[in-house]
Amino acid sequence: MNCSEMNLLLHACADGELDVIRSLEVEQHVKTCAACAAKMASLKSLHTAFKESDLAYTAPVSLRRAVRQIARPSTDASPLRDLQWLWKWLAIGATAMAVLAIVMRPAGISQNNALMAEVVGAHVRSLMASHLTDVVSSDQHTVKPWFAGKLDFSPNVTDFAAQGFSLVGGRLDYINSRTVAALVYRHNKHFINVFIWPVTNAGASEQENVHGYHVLTFDAGGFHYSIVSDMDETGLDQLAGLLGK
Repeated sequence: MNCSEMNLLLHACADGELDVIRSLEVEQHVKTCAACAAKMASLKSLHTAFKESDLAYTAPVSLRRAVRQIARPSTDASPLRDLQWLWKWLAIGATAMAVLAIVMRPAGISQNNALMAEVVGAHVRSLMASHLTDVVSSDQHTVKPWFAGKLDFSPNVTDFAAQGFSLVGGRLDYINSRTVAALVYRHNKHFINVFIWPVTNAGASEQENVHGYHVLTFDAGGFHYSIVSDMDETGLDQLAGLLGK
């Protein structure tokens, strides 16, 4: 099954509408396709956000007054005209509610939260599929050239074995709607994914706990860094400092 065919099934799978066989086909595909896996993670995050968000529409005071006025007995107005006005106001209210639901981001999910969910999903997939690295080497002079020609930027690659963070290797991944560099480090028994891509405007550092994984994001030297691991936050801070936070 190719990615074009998969796009037709991702939404249905995220909504639980596929049969068992189709669901297994989708799960098998996303394990080997970073782009489709990222789309699936985004769909599931959005699905969860809609389920947990309150999208109830509160009618404005002007609409409630108009409906009450129309509902009162009229001595001089035509009942048909009153009914037309009622449906007009109800249509306006329904349209407003639809626009709000589509245009406004659901409460409880932000762009940063969605990004953190993506990087955690990529981290988990790399562990489950035993695809931590495309190039296996602790030599930064081997890993950095491997990315040449595969990305439109050159990530900084450094081994911090002396500080307790050994470089395992690197791979390509798909995050934030683009191909990114993923550096893999090991600290004791913990694997750490460091996702890197270029940014124009530096943002604030963020640290969250997502489904039991610690995520730390920051911008430095024209690059965005998203660090993910199940180790403690102190360890993430230490590695972030070594990377240039």
